[in-house]
Amino acid sequence: MAIDTPSIEKRSKKDKKEKKDKKSKSLPTELETIVPTESEQITPASGSDDSKASKKKSKKRKHADVETEAPNEDQMVVDSEPALEPTEKKKKKKKMEHEDGQDTAIETTDKKEKKKEKKRKEKEGKAVDTKKQNGDKKKSSEDAGPSQVGTAPASSPAEIAAFLTKNNITIHVPSSSSPVKPFLTFAQLPIPESLRTFSANFKEPSPVQACTWPPALEGKDVVGIAETGSGKTLAFGVPALTRLISSPPPPPSKSNPTITTLVLAPTRELAIQTHEALEGLGQQFGIASVAVFGGVPKEGQVKMLKNLHKANSKLVTRIIVGTPGRILDLMSEGACDLSGVDFLVLDEADRMLDKGFENDIRKIISNTKPQAERQTLMFSATWPEAVRKLASTFQNDPIRVTVGSDDLTANSHVEQVVEVLDDSRGKDSRLLKHLRAIGHKKISTDADARILVFALYKAEASRVESMLRREGYAVGALHGDLSQNNRLQALEEFKSGKTGLLVATDVAARGLDIPNVGTVINYTFPLTIEDYIHRIGRTGRGGNFGKSITFFTGENQERGLAGELSRVLNDSGFSCPDLKKFPMTIKKKEHGSYGAFFRDDIPVTTRKKIVF
Repeated sequence: MAIDTPSIEKRSKKDKKEKKDKKSKSLPTELETIVPTESEQITPASGSDDSKASKKKSKKRKHADVETEAPNEDQMVVDSEPALEPTEKKKKKKKMEHEDGQDTAIETTDKKEKKKEKKRKEKEGKAVDTKKQNGDKKKSSEDAGPSQVGTAPASSPAEIAAFLTKNNITIHVPSSSSPVKPFLTFAQLPIPESLRTFSANFKEPSPVQACTWPPALEGKDVVGIAETGSGKTLAFGVPALTRLISSPPPPPSKSNPTITTLVLAPTRELAIQTHEALEGLGQQFGIASVAVFGGVPKEGQVKMLKNLHKANSKLVTRIIVGTPGRILDLMSEGACDLSGVDFLVLDEADRMLDKGFENDIRKIISNTKPQAERQTLMFSATWPEAVRKLASTFQNDPIRVTVGSDDLTANSHVEQVVEVLDDSRGKDSRLLKHLRAIGHKKISTDADARILVFALYKAEASRVESMLRREGYAVGALHGDLSQNNRLQALEEFKSGKTGLLVATDVAARGLDIPNVGTVINYTFPLTIEDYIHRIGRTGRGGNFGKSITFFTGENQERGLAGELSRVLNDSGFSCPDLKKFPMTIKKKEHGSYGAFFRDDIPVTTRKKIVF
């Protein structure tokens, strides 16, 4: 009887594979199949005595071969006749092997494919729909990364065009990018569902959010130009957290810095506010933020930053928010490692440049990841030449979104009232009169009746605060002569409504998100028209309406700003005839260092790469 050796080997290997899956045992990688020789070929039981003797010899020889080799229970013996009478155990084993061997190669392949398909579906099921497998339990992997698409369909071209026209939005798209399709609803955002909770207190995205989110979530560089109070913190905060959620950090160590997101802000108060907003959103994902700023001893900040890799908390610090001066100090001491930063935000960029932080900003950015490996977002209230140069230096083909005008304009939701006074000594009585007219309570105040009073100098702010206290008002103060703890306490009490009246210098004029400010009173006019616009921008935020009252005496620097103030009022639909007693000329802006000789009309030239 002839035996087809290749088919035996083929069936043997398949049988071994199936047994290996069933028993989950580690078997030798190479299975050997014993093929009988001619002297070992099986013959019928009715054969001669010689055949029986030869069978005994072959059996002995086979046992000897097995003993010399490593034992392998998967070795296969073909048995087609009952001439050999092994034990019952061997009979069952051979019978099973014989029956298994009857399957065709196609059937075995089908089984393997079914197993692979089953495993693949199980893996996909765990990642995609854990709720179906575990009842009403939440998906554990739901927030492992950002969704690919939002839960709502994209807006139509007609809806987008109407939205852009209504909000006076201009989007400048470089040739290397595709057109921007704004997210007109929060449901269109392709972000983890748990992160979408931030939108609970908002009806719809603000114009700057709707237009900057699409390119920012795609990893592109963005410039956002919008007035104060337009929601710029969330405009960069949501893309930053989405990026962090989708890329888990390496285990914290000195060689693996966990800080990958850096936000630069011009003031301490704005840095703290941004830090609190980002940390509040990131905690549920194990993401923590740290704020560093001047005005407090830096020893504590140095110790905290150096020990980030030793933290045992479930939160991993991945975001640093701070003022340029303090961050540069910490870098020089080796406490702040920015080598892993691949997401950079410059908030209130024009204000930082006004404060002389340009060189600090450039040094800080040079210590982050290379420009090609870093996403950079820049937000500003204006688009002057200095900001343009900064963008051209550190950004890759940015998409620029302008809400309104590139020039600074007043918030259209703020009613502007200007009172021209002949004598500055009448300011106190006019202030008290307005407080009584507004209905401000002396002990406490309703949330929508908060009043922010701006003074020009620290000494003036302190004097006005003392005067109001003597009149029985619950008032706080915010200026540079106060310690950082006192400033934070005053700001927190004003935000919470414990004190409904706050006297501040221009330190609170920009960036700070103080909710429910109903009225802004300019006790003394600021040094620039830009500061005036930022001051009154503390009210009328988030789509609400507010009111500003400004005392104007024409003394000192005020006289030369009458023309610009009149222009701002006219552009906003308001007027003050009494301002016409002052010169209406508008002076050309002068540079802080170069005066009237500075030119800002020279176009920005892009950098050229020199190859040797």
